[in-house]
Amino acid sequence: MKQIKNRTAFVAVAVFVAVSTAYAVPLVSDVVMTQRAGTRIVDITYNLADEAAIVTLGIETNGVAISDSAVTRLSGDVSTLIQPGAGKSIVWNAGADWPENEVTNARARVTAWSVDAPPQYCAVDVVGGTAAATYPVYYYVSAEAVPGGVTNHIYKTVRILMRKLPPTGAEGFMMGSPSNETGRTPAREEWHNVVLTKAFYAGVYEVTQSQWEQVMGDLRSWPSKWNNNDYKLTRPVEQVSYEDIRGTAAQGGGGWPTNDSVYTSSFIGRLRSKAGFAGFDLPSDAQWEYACRADASGALNDDTVNLTNTVSDAQLGDLGRYAYNGGRINGTTDPGAGCTTENATASVGSYAPNGWGLYDMHGNVWEWCLDWFVEGLGTSSVSDPEGALTGTERVERGGCWQNTSVYCRSAYRSNRIPAGRSGIIGFRLVRNLPQ
Repeated sequence: MKQIKNRTAFVAVAVFVAVSTAYAVPLVSDVVMTQRAGTRIVDITYNLADEAAIVTLGIETNGVAISDSAVTRLSGDVSTLIQPGAGKSIVWNAGADWPENEVTNARARVTAWSVDAPPQYCAVDVVGGTAAATYPVYYYVSAEAVPGGVTNHIYKTVRILMRKLPPTGAEGFMMGSPSNETGRTPAREEWHNVVLTKAFYAGVYEVTQSQWEQVMGDLRSWPSKWNNNDYKLTRPVEQVSYEDIRGTAAQGGGGWPTNDSVYTSSFIGRLRSKAGFAGFDLPSDAQWEYACRADASGALNDDTVNLTNTVSDAQLGDLGRYAYNGGRINGTTDPGAGCTTENATASVGSYAPNGWGLYDMHGNVWEWCLDWFVEGLGTSSVSDPEGALTGTERVERGGCWQNTSVYCRSAYRSNRIPAGRSGIIGFRLVRNLPQ
């Protein structure tokens, strides 16, 4: 590797490049970029007017943007919600981010994003635990811009990383399974069109044992069955009920779809309060399947049209933990609670992601959804479905480490009582957006 050199000529030109969106109201002005003498530390100052905005930084040289992965060592008034005012400051450690490059001119691209139309990734920092008054939320324009990369250990332990998914558009997506899908359950998987009109963030990973402990440490601390201390941090949390996550009906957390209220001391309640956004929740049944498929229409989200075997399928083995790739011993026997991640649940992100970069949508643990469970969803096209008005069990999706392959398909729907706890069910977080 080349030696990192300090060149005061690294930045010779600093100009503002405006990037707007359809929702952008905030105004950035008076951008100035300078390099600290004898270093490769770069200071950027700017003014923000009109309203609070999410601010991100990009760098250009010779009119071309450098990779987002080379602009991650940032501090100051950047990558989070910034209040209006003058003299805002960003510090970029170019020497650490971009060590083998030297240029004689560069330009800072400071972008103000509307809160209603935020960047592609967000991360909720829960490292402060239960004692924290607030949980900071950070934003990144792409996977490459996520500090350390999306697979970094931090996003499996003390930050909850989420990826924004677009609305479906008027054409919608096909939910359920076609009549020729191997292993389908016709009554539960009716093939129908669903339109989702609003964007939403979906968790890149299932919520882990560490993340649950950070948020809920004084309530049902470390509830998971799989308790090997050397492996538990990055395993998905399980043995958490719908009511643990949102609150019981008596506490005000069981009212979906009449309302989306949650109990203030539930996982979702604490996250909403401390992160400062009302949109955090479990996914709806339709949102979950849309997130799982990532535009794939077959049995699995890697465009596999059909399983080759409804018990043990080699292609599923690349996408998630299930009974026949380590979930159960020899596919038939449950492991002990002290097992390593070679059996039962895997560390989140151990298998291939789907087209949107979401991991473990097939297998590992079942994932709670908002909706009351009903057998048939009908064959008519629907828009932003919220499920049945009443019921006795809530939807769970995705299959788990204990299941054969047929239950881990994108279309399979199952059910569980809201108070149900088991070593096979956890959840994935979403954050609903207004647009």
